[in-house]
Amino acid sequence: MGKRVAVIGAGPSGLAQLRAFQSAQQKGEEIPEIVCFEKQSNWGGLWNYTWRTGLDEYGEPVHGSMYRYLWSNGPKEGLEFADYSFEEHFGKQIASYPPRAVLFDYIEGRVLKANVRDWIRFNTTVRQVSYDESSKQFTVTVKDLPNDNTYSEQFDNVVVASGHFSTPNVPEFDGLDKFNGRVLHAHDFRDAVEFKDKNILIIGTSYSAEDIGSQCWKYGCKSVTVSHRTAPMGYNWPDNWQEVPLLKSVDGNTCTFIDGTEKEIDAIILCTGYKHHFPFMDAELNLVTANRLASADLYKGLVFVANPQLFYLGMQDQWYTFNMFDAQAWYARDIIMDKISVPDATARAADVDKRVAEEDAIEDDYGCIRYQGDYVRELIAETDYPSFDIDGANEAFFQWKKHKKENIMTFRNNSYKSVITGTMAPAHHTPWKDALDDSKESYLKN
Repeated sequence: MGKRVAVIGAGPSGLAQLRAFQSAQQKGEEIPEIVCFEKQSNWGGLWNYTWRTGLDEYGEPVHGSMYRYLWSNGPKEGLEFADYSFEEHFGKQIASYPPRAVLFDYIEGRVLKANVRDWIRFNTTVRQVSYDESSKQFTVTVKDLPNDNTYSEQFDNVVVASGHFSTPNVPEFDGLDKFNGRVLHAHDFRDAVEFKDKNILIIGTSYSAEDIGSQCWKYGCKSVTVSHRTAPMGYNWPDNWQEVPLLKSVDGNTCTFIDGTEKEIDAIILCTGYKHHFPFMDAELNLVTANRLASADLYKGLVFVANPQLFYLGMQDQWYTFNMFDAQAWYARDIIMDKISVPDATARAADVDKRVAEEDAIEDDYGCIRYQGDYVRELIAETDYPSFDIDGANEAFFQWKKHKKENIMTFRNNSYKSVITGTMAPAHHTPWKDALDDSKESYLKN
């Protein structure tokens, strides 16, 4: 085609984009030249676990927020690739809540089959992306980290797939500087065993708050206290859990909350979310959005309103994940390959406003799930991405929410039906709370 496309990041979104182009190529279509830049030494994004925190071996901020013993916190039946089932990959159906190593293996299996690794330049971090109005091209400046070499190349399109769960949002609380214990953000949490026999305080009510607290409980912490800004999570927690209002101040090991209550704490984990952060993008290309279902400034949730040659994948708050990234990647591919036309800037902005208004009218989480399911359905209806039973995937999410409400510590023991193969997942051989070995080998045992 003569076009060149830069993909930033080789996590699930970036790999979805590579697979989308490879799928077209496999059908005999001429595709652009694809160059994917990945800062880490391997693909997988957040699913590529590292023990490192802070800075990596090259002095770059560590991307990963993944921790040991993480298991999927939603059913795999809601994220299954429509073109590559779990059964195809593993040769059998597996239980519904895989741990990290199993999901990484699944993600990797599809792109190994697609043979796209040669499109990726690993250990290469993007330093700057700029756009020239006269040439209608982007200049992407990157650094080859092992060789300490910075260089620039030109591209017709840029796909930003670097995710938004790597730059922590870190609030300040009075007295944290004098706390006599460990303070860390969820981004730097790596191993629940570190907190065995300790009284931990978690700030926040996000999925990471829920899951890191559960991990610490599973691996033997003494107690879990969860501090909320607006409302407690309200689950039926174990006896050594407590939900309290927002932290007010810290004095030594004594934490005081805004209702005046106090508690002695050994470690504080800030599960306070992440920022959409793209320091490598020039100001006029930079996406600024809250973490919501209808991202700001993205037509169809993926095309940058101010420049339709630029795409951002996976920027939404997420119920759907891998298959939504696929839907976006196939849609972006077809725009780049001139199969789908993009309307003018006024219409693009109006599309964003419409999506925001529709999200604002949603009344509950079930409505949010349907909203995002409909979004995935909308995108795949216009491409050749394989259609799948989105209503069935929604139902898996509905059952997941019901099971969490019934018992937050046993919901991962439930099973759901694949919307790709129609097969029911087996029960896992060990209840989640007793499955202390999270390796692929242990998980896949019959």
